[in-house]
Amino acid sequence: MQWLQCSSWENTPSGKEQEWPGVHGLVVPRGSCLSNNCCFPKLQKNMEKLLLWLLVLTGLSGITAQEDLFGHVLIFPKASPTAYIPLGTKNKQSLQSFTVCLRYFSDLTRDYSLFSYASRTSDNEILLFRSFPDVYKIYIGGTAVTFRVPEKEKKWPEWVHICTSWESATGIVQLWVDGKPLPRKGLQKGYSVKAEAVILLGQDQDSYGAGFDENQSFVGEITDVHMWDHVLTPAEIRLIKNNEVLPLHPMDWRNMSYEIKGYVLLKPSLCPMYRAPQATQEEEL
Repeated sequence: MQWLQCSSWENTPSGKEQEWPGVHGLVVPRGSCLSNNCCFPKLQKNMEKLLLWLLVLTGLSGITAQEDLFGHVLIFPKASPTAYIPLGTKNKQSLQSFTVCLRYFSDLTRDYSLFSYASRTSDNEILLFRSFPDVYKIYIGGTAVTFRVPEKEKKWPEWVHICTSWESATGIVQLWVDGKPLPRKGLQKGYSVKAEAVILLGQDQDSYGAGFDENQSFVGEITDVHMWDHVLTPAEIRLIKNNEVLPLHPMDWRNMSYEIKGYVLLKPSLCPMYRAPQATQEEEL
């Protein structure tokens, strides 16, 4: 191996340092061999290639930083045991209460999962599950209550907005469908929802972060996913249904951390409430 000689290996006064070009965070003495790139002329280029490949691999894995997803939907185009969305949350403590809201659009005629929160001790720590044709099941700590929703007479699929909440002190579970509450029920009074969890859209977890069943996978579109560490008031639920902005919360669609796994797409929403006023006016003309 042939070493290249460097003409500027002199020591420099204390504090005279600089960042090595192309490698953020690597600080070397000013005037040293590395600071002038004279000893290892290929090292910087190789490091830059490595950083580029890391960025490419990160993109292929689907990892996404905090992002405002307002006006966008996650599309699950087909039934699959490998298509899902892991969600991040800022919550690091067990929950004594919570509210989960989301909007979905599907023409499925079978059972499917809408929101799955699994801990290491319970795969159904929190689960929002739709049983065809008119039942929602809410699981807390592996135990469920059911809510029956009067089926609408409709010939065309429609967007549905749902919110569910629970509080440990009373065990009361609430379910709101399109801004309308159903009779409240009781579940797991005194329980604490575990903090260390895997939260998914698109699949029902039968084990911690795994155990997916294609026959329970979601097919359709999901948007406006939110989670709070408290029970929302009726007024707040009406606001969130209309996409009004509420204070920052642990899981916020307008500041969402997520990852795409499998055949899932992020696209602009076709829901009428997101259409630009100008486009609507042009269509009317």
